[in-house]
Amino acid sequence: MNIRLEDLEISKVITEDLIDLNLKATSKLEVIEEMTHLLYRNHCIDSEKGFIKDVLYRESQGVTGLEKGIAIPHGKSESVIKTSLVIGRTKQPLEWESLDGNPIDIIFLFAVKTSDSTTVHIKLLQKVATLLADDEVIQSLQSVKTKQELIKLLSKNYD
Repeated sequence: MNIRLEDLEISKVITEDLIDLNLKATSKLEVIEEMTHLLYRNHCIDSEKGFIKDVLYRESQGVTGLEKGIAIPHGKSESVIKTSLVIGRTKQPLEWESLDGNPIDIIFLFAVKTSDSTTVHIKLLQKVATLLADDEVIQSLQSVKTKQELIKLLSKNYD
């Protein structure tokens, strides 16, 4: 299933099954592995190993930690069955190369089909960047208690 740009809404790429507000990970690699497992379990990717390899390759190309505790790692990969977005929050902030030098505790992991890699990938990143430019949204991301609250927050600001 290819996503057309005009149909791109967050509700089409994220579900409650792709949110974990209590990640157990204590390192960047563990976060990527834990979130990748969610993608695999939900049939968004067909190879955890292949997808992790592609995400780590992208990580080696430049900083994906933004500011205010947010990171947006991503992988354009042949392993991706459907372009998806996983959102996770760690229990404790963790070390991650970031633009402001601070630890990370909210992660948006993009899984992008190779066939979607130019247009859809850029459109998703634009939508997330717009969202993350709003300090109120960032504060809300830190404090949401449920997956439903998170989806409502994102839908209100995205769609």
